[in-house]
Amino acid sequence: MKPRAALADKGYDSKANRAAARARGICPAIPTRSNAKNRPKFFPKTMYKGRARIEQAFGKLKRFKRIAFRCEKTAKSFSSFVSLACGFILLKSVHTA
Repeated sequence: MKPRAALADKGYDSKANRAAARARGICPAIPTRSNAKNRPKFFPKTMYKGRARIEQAFGKLKRFKRIAFRCEKTAKSFSSFVSLACGFILLKSVHTA
């Protein structure tokens, strides 16, 4: 599966990372650092906002100790607990809305 965009944080802001992404036909959505000399003319802000939602979802999942510490031995039981935790998160968001 070939990605269309590479979403990364400011830590990956370098010419080499951007060039490697473009060489593979991937649009780099990496914000520039505040001290960068050559800033790109275009930055996809709306696409980058999706990255924040993903980070928040992982943060909510890691509040569950069994998932954060990977206590489950098999992939099947781990994915079951991830699904259960996602259900709890969904219920909490619906209940508070």
